[in-house]
Amino acid sequence: MANKWNVPVWLETEVRERDKACVYCGVEFTPANVSRKSAASWEHIINDATIITRENIVLCCCGCNASKGQKQLSVWLQSKYCKERGITAASVVSIIKIAISNSL
Repeated sequence: MANKWNVPVWLETEVRERDKACVYCGVEFTPANVSRKSAASWEHIINDATIITRENIVLCCCGCNASKGQKQLSVWLQSKYCKERGITAASVVSIIKIAISNSL
């Protein structure tokens, strides 16, 4: 069984335990009715919906997810959005740092 984003229940549970704040900007998640921008959303680090692994599925805030869209991580990290928020390859959580090092 999987959620509506095709993330299996076991992986959803694992990711929700691991990612308590946005993996990119670090904002604490809020319920969507409090702030849609800081609500948790599912993110594929590598924009490929077929890669449903603990190394590619994370939770980020809706603001970061909307900004990143279909951009490659390395391209997005150079964006105005990231620069304005101080989001860099050095500031993201370890799972994102691993993804960056694997893509070099």
